[in-house]
Amino acid sequence: MQGHMRLFSCAMRSFLRCFRLGRRWGRSKLLKRARELWSYGKLCAKSLFYNSLTNSDVVIDSLFEPIYWLVDHVTRWFGVVFVFLVIVLTSSIVLIVYICLLPLILDTYSPAWITWHVCYGHWNLLMIVFHYYKAARTSPGCPPQMKTDTPSVSICKKCIAPKPPRTHHCSICNRCILKMDHHCPWLNNCVGHFNHRYFFSFCLFMTMGCLYCSISSRDMFIDAYNAVETYYQTPPPPFTFKERMFHKCVIYLWVLCSSVALALGSLTLWHAMLISRGETSIERHINRKEKHRLEKKGKQVFRNIFHYGRMNNWKVFFGVETRSHWLTRVLLPSAHPPYGDGLTWTLSPTTTRRTLLAI
Repeated sequence: MQGHMRLFSCAMRSFLRCFRLGRRWGRSKLLKRARELWSYGKLCAKSLFYNSLTNSDVVIDSLFEPIYWLVDHVTRWFGVVFVFLVIVLTSSIVLIVYICLLPLILDTYSPAWITWHVCYGHWNLLMIVFHYYKAARTSPGCPPQMKTDTPSVSICKKCIAPKPPRTHHCSICNRCILKMDHHCPWLNNCVGHFNHRYFFSFCLFMTMGCLYCSISSRDMFIDAYNAVETYYQTPPPPFTFKERMFHKCVIYLWVLCSSVALALGSLTLWHAMLISRGETSIERHINRKEKHRLEKKGKQVFRNIFHYGRMNNWKVFFGVETRSHWLTRVLLPSAHPPYGDGLTWTLSPTTTRRTLLAI
């Protein structure tokens, strides 16, 4: 009986050892299989997404791609709203000037000052309206879709078409723009080769107009502000409804014109600096990166091939060929086209002629 018990206990011990080994072998097999699947998954991910040129900028751009898409589509629709705001705000300022400021000028100023205010004010208003309309309604220019002999520097990844020098793709307009500077929501249009001059002139004359209104109404603003401060005294001052509206309109005019003059004046100075260097807003960033890249390699100093000299840059930008053009093409409304077709770049008649292509 004891022999049978020993035999049974030995059999049970052997069975338990086999069971434990089987469990260990099964667990190690599962872990091994999981490691293989993990390695295979990493290999598949690297084969699909790995790029030796990828850096932190590429990763950040990829993460912000949904935000870029949202901004592009929202800006496209809000462009109409921004244009409406420009028209409404500008019209309100003009009405206040005609209703509030002009009668006061006619009653209190001398004939010489009246003549100057009337002439300058209407000339400035004419230049603002003309250049804003032309900037918003003029096409910035697009490269031809058909096959031509026009030289190109690359292929647009969105349009799958050749890109001439200084051409860039606008994700909001969904097309390539010749000599693209930026997409302006206040124009609901891109700023490019054929309307860049109109855009800058509008910014310049709008800044001048806002400064003119702000300076001319400064004393009136101080008086109106002091009057508004007394509205809540006890007893209240005996101002009529018309006088209260006059005070509020003057304050609105001065605050709006001063704010626009400060903001738009800074933008105008920035674009004036770019024009002096023969660059657009996009080319400014490209040229800075290229300059840093060459400096790291210890090569020669970067040179912008579209920089013809400061004065020549302004002549090319405004289309000035003779001295009289500074009056007829800059200080008066003019719809003359810019130099060139935006596809190939040559210097203006004011300088030596040679064909230019972007790097």
